[in-house]
Amino acid sequence: MEIRLQHLVFVLAGAVTCTVLAQAPKNTVGASPQVAAEGHALFNQTCTACHGMDGGEGERAPALVGDRRFFRLSEGALYDTIKHGIPGTAMPAMSIPDDNIWKVVVFIRAMRSSASEVEVPGNVQHGNEIFAGKGACLKCHMLNGKGGTIGPDLSNIGAQITLKRLKESLTVDGAIPAGYQPIKVVTQKGETIEGVARNRDGFSIQLLDAENHLHLLDRSELKLVDESKVSLMPRNYDKVLSPDEYQDLLAMLAKQVTRNLHKKIEGDGEAGR
Repeated sequence: MEIRLQHLVFVLAGAVTCTVLAQAPKNTVGASPQVAAEGHALFNQTCTACHGMDGGEGERAPALVGDRRFFRLSEGALYDTIKHGIPGTAMPAMSIPDDNIWKVVVFIRAMRSSASEVEVPGNVQHGNEIFAGKGACLKCHMLNGKGGTIGPDLSNIGAQITLKRLKESLTVDGAIPAGYQPIKVVTQKGETIEGVARNRDGFSIQLLDAENHLHLLDRSELKLVDESKVSLMPRNYDKVLSPDEYQDLLAMLAKQVTRNLHKKIEGDGEAGR
């Protein structure tokens, strides 16, 4: 009798699980850049009374684009949260068409996901040619073991940053990354050396030049040390390249993944309630 009861419980549990899986919401609109753009517009129309514009922090709700636990949730969990709200909080159920909810979900995930997890149109092979040729990126950056070292290694850039951040790194002036401070020194003998400061303290400077030579310099032997406030990284690729060339370069960089940096944490895939 006990064995039969256990079997019945197992069958019922399986039936419940199948029912839940069958009822799990499914994305009905896809995840193309066009869908993400439409979701962006819908978000700014319907969600900014609480959240900020473009997924930033608002007066009554947090930003949607940081590293917070909630935004590591699945598509279905985000859909459920937008459609039904979060009981006991200020997050209400949203009475907008299901397709529009999915578009907002795609926008949020595109903002939160790494560039490699987003659909980026473009000719990747041509992007490689632009990287090595017209873009002159290979002179400063390493890619899969080839290239310069005066700039960061880009072999895993697609998994490290979001598509938005990748676009900004090519087109918008920003902070100089640690370890890549542009610097020019003039020695007491009149020699000028330019590059980036790998390490420096009150007594010495380690300077890497554009030819990948590391100079170990004693400050007492220098008569000028000039640290630039402007990064060596050009931020005008959307202007010096044609629209197609820029898009192909972007698509190629987004595909650069040597290892996935995302670590599964508590809350992944949960409904967030």
